Amino acid sequence: MKIFLNILAFLLFTLGAIAVLGWASYKKEVSRPVVSQKQIFIVNKGDTVNNIIYNLKSQKIDIELFWFKFMGYNHRVIQKLKAGEYELKSGTTTPQLLLLLASGKSRQYSITFPEGWSFKQIRQKMATNKHLKQTLAEVDNETLMKRLESNYKHPEGLFFPDTYFFSKNASDFSVLKKSYKKMQTVLKQEWNKKEINLQIKTPYETLVLASIIEKETAVGSERTQISGVFSRRLKIGMLLQTDPTVIYGMGDRYDGDIRRKDLKEATAYNTYVIKGLPPTPIAMPGKEAIYAALHPADGDSLYFVARGNGDGTHIFSPNLAAHNNAVQAYLKATRNK
Repeated sequence: MKIFLNILAFLLFTLGAIAVLGWASYKKEVSRPVVSQKQIFIVNKGDTVNNIIYNLKSQKIDIELFWFKFMGYNHRVIQKLKAGEYELKSGTTTPQLLLLLASGKSRQYSITFPEGWSFKQIRQKMATNKHLKQTLAEVDNETLMKRLESNYKHPEGLFFPDTYFFSKNASDFSVLKKSYKKMQTVLKQEWNKKEINLQIKTPYETLVLASIIEKETAVGSERTQISGVFSRRLKIGMLLQTDPTVIYGMGDRYDGDIRRKDLKEATAYNTYVIKGLPPTPIAMPGKEAIYAALHPADGDSLYFVARGNGDGTHIFSPNLAAHNNAVQAYLKATRNK
């Protein structure tokens, strides 16, 4: 009996010692940095926990196999590690590493669509972005719009110009979907605050007019004035006669110059020939241009031309005679440069 008690005492002492040592080891491991320098770590789709551990060790991340799994189970995240590209900071501990990989907060990349860009330019920029998964190369515009569940076949002007963030290998379509949804949101908000008695009758016509305003000026204070000119022209049935629509209608033939024959060419977008608005937007309008389309400034001006002084501003005129004088002033200013 005495021998049994001695053995039991020894076992209890041993287990106690192991528990104390294990607890001390655990406490040490919890606070021990396992990342010695800032680096990028990728969890690929389909990676198992063992794959992840192997890849971590391959990148000299000093985790202990037992404690990594133990802490993963203890924090209930071991089966929740998500695919992504993660930025590991120097000094990261095992619990911090596990929580990061389970959070899905992977490294973010960005792409910017500037105001006034065409959809063709958006496509080109996405196609050259090495961080995006390319899925739209063989998808035509009409099919793309169907995938977006849009009522429109033509994509021009339906995407909001902004900077969009995404994780590595996000699809180009997912970025476009964000941009499309944001345009729908902004357009709805602005339409609900529109002026009464507008010449434009639908949100889509708003985008068409806003895109022309966007291409006509980069000077914020002039947008509502230019909107006023176009509004008055629409009201009296006067041709809009805006050069950006001519350029858009020319497509790839545009070489930087508009010639007299171009102004007479009957394209669907040439507002020197067609009455009213063109059939679709000609670019991506920003929020200010959309606001301007819905809040045309009062006045009597029917014409405008650049001052030619390099600041992007225009001279507004109420009649053709005054406009012709302004044009001469512009030509003189540009010749003297």
